[in-house]
Amino acid sequence: MKKKFSIIALTLFSVFYFSQNTEKLNDHKATEFFKTHYKKKNYKKFEGKMMVKNHVISFDNKTIYYDKNDKIVATILKQGLIYPQLLTDYQMQKFLDETTDKTQKRFLKMQKDPKASFDVNNIELSDFSEISTGKLNNKVRRFKVDLRDNRLNTHSIYYFELTNDNASANLSLENFILGSKLTYIGN
Repeated sequence: MKKKFSIIALTLFSVFYFSQNTEKLNDHKATEFFKTHYKKKNYKKFEGKMMVKNHVISFDNKTIYYDKNDKIVATILKQGLIYPQLLTDYQMQKFLDETTDKTQKRFLKMQKDPKASFDVNNIELSDFSEISTGKLNNKVRRFKVDLRDNRLNTHSIYYFELTNDNASANLSLENFILGSKLTYIGN
């Protein structure tokens, strides 16, 4: 009986220990990502036609799905801070910046619509979280979110930063988002 109890207790403590380390590692990984990739930039909010239905938001003819219980993601999307066209532009620019193969770049320029290769549509945003170790001051907050593209069956983690010049220490996250602008996005 003591042996069974010892094995169960050891298993529970191990699971608890590793789950704590994973969370710290994720924050550490996000912090390191910002240290190595961060370049502040002001992105425009979405200016087209936006339709909200249940857990789907359409930005012109592009859609994003989200968990309707996640009010923070819903607020970010409804404010037009993150939208499919922005992610398409980001992915294309990242390709142009990081690709050293001149043949691929020439092929991309020869296409009728080069953005079509990077088109972001029918994606799902989930597992939104604020990066606690990346909190710089009351006016800047950093986040990470999982992006799943169901068409390609791919999964990516995106990091982004919101800046609200009118923020104070006791401002709620939802109100912070309402007055903020997107100043960084990366994956």
